[in-house]
Amino acid sequence: MSAAQPLRRRTTDRATRARDKVKPLREVAAIAKQAQEQGRTVVLAHGVFDLVHLGHVRHLEAAEKEADVLIVSVTPDRFVNKGPGRPVFGEPLRAEMLAALECVDWVTISNWPSAEELITLIKPDVYIKGSDYSNEGDDITGKIGAERAAVERHGGRVITTEDITFSSSALINRNFNVLDPEVMEYLGGLNQEQFLRTALEAIDGIADMRVLLVGETIIDEYQYAKPMGKSAKENIIASRFQGREVFAGGVIAAANHVADFCRDVGVITILGERDSYQDLILDTVRPNVKVHPLFRRGVPTIRKCRFVDPGHMRKMFEVYFFEDEPISGNLEKQLADMIGDKARDFDVVIVTDFGHGMMTDRAIRMVTESAKFLAVNAQSNSANLGYNLITRYPRADYVCIDAPEAQLAVGDRFSDIADLIATDLRAAIDCRNFAVTHGERGCVVYSPSTGVRRVPAFTRQVVDTVGAGDAFLAVTSPIVAAGTNMEVAGFIGNAVGALKVGIVGHRQSVEKIPVKKYITTLLK
Repeated sequence: MSAAQPLRRRTTDRATRARDKVKPLREVAAIAKQAQEQGRTVVLAHGVFDLVHLGHVRHLEAAEKEADVLIVSVTPDRFVNKGPGRPVFGEPLRAEMLAALECVDWVTISNWPSAEELITLIKPDVYIKGSDYSNEGDDITGKIGAERAAVERHGGRVITTEDITFSSSALINRNFNVLDPEVMEYLGGLNQEQFLRTALEAIDGIADMRVLLVGETIIDEYQYAKPMGKSAKENIIASRFQGREVFAGGVIAAANHVADFCRDVGVITILGERDSYQDLILDTVRPNVKVHPLFRRGVPTIRKCRFVDPGHMRKMFEVYFFEDEPISGNLEKQLADMIGDKARDFDVVIVTDFGHGMMTDRAIRMVTESAKFLAVNAQSNSANLGYNLITRYPRADYVCIDAPEAQLAVGDRFSDIADLIATDLRAAIDCRNFAVTHGERGCVVYSPSTGVRRVPAFTRQVVDTVGAGDAFLAVTSPIVAAGTNMEVAGFIGNAVGALKVGIVGHRQSVEKIPVKKYITTLLK
């Protein structure tokens, strides 16, 4: 049916296939305009509708009574921020399920993450929301106010329906095996309503914090190469170049993760004077991140070039371009002086120590003396294995490392991670709060008030692990500094990590609203 055909209430009969009611966005906008020109009213309902249930049916039946033409729009897959594994049903299936309802006239798939642009295009007389949006203060996204303004600009009105409600997320979590049994068992042992409220308050509570990050900038380069087979003349695998991406990683990526959660973010870092990548770095950082670089003469900014099979994002090997001898002389003095000058002005100082020569004993001494609240990660990697231990730091307020780093720090490969934290690690460094990330096993956290707590990993859908630990560290550090329970902090950190492992390299940063929505999805 074209937009030029006359419109009548119940324009589709029972014999019409549901998919025929699904139309492109521009066509639906034209249908709405024609209906209004004919003196008919249009109501718009918008949402994810991942699993259509009785609550949705009642909601849309109520919407039908408010106008002559009911249009339903669905959020596209790429903007469904409910965490890994969601949506369960792709946008074409979600649209067709809604179109199968007799009360719905037309269904379309939006192009945007929220509804303001959609409302501006369709200009509905009525925009309808569920009862959970009746209080704008409870809206996690903060978008309902903007949506209301968009509706009212075109002379429309917003109404909410009051009827039986269900949670699609709760139904999916219980019945679709989206979450592992271990996760379901863990969630079942929580007071979910209280835990959710505490977690969301913890995230919102750090909005005005000022955070300083100190550490190496690393340029993460991905060279995409498709393996073709063994060379006919040499004992090597030949591959075909497919493309290249270059990201500002290391401390810069960590700063971008926390920037959407906190008001003001500073970075102290060292770049190479040769091949500095300074323009890329400044173009990459978020508007509220201010970078204070020092430059090391005669060397490039640290660059780690990974050769990646793009088919399954499998990394084949990597090459480092860097100088990792400890800095000294005037540069070391400049770094220590800058730390001492700036650290006291921030609520939290996060050290991302990748062990490539920046964090000398002098720099460590200055940061431990100057920070009001000090969070530290000392990373072990192929270039420094066994030499860059967290025990180089005499004190910290929060230590966040992975399981191999914890084992190396105390020289114990076999004891349970929980035992290592509660005994040897606490003895090795003056610190009250610990988080040890453990890959697919989640994390183990400790503080004197909570004791040891294990939080399972929330996803097995891993695209790329690069930077996941840094994202966990960056977001949880101000949360721990604010006095949040360590189990809640670990839960938030695992949610952050689950979102980060779905991102290739540093194409995107983890953001506040998706984290809050994912946590809400888990605890529904």
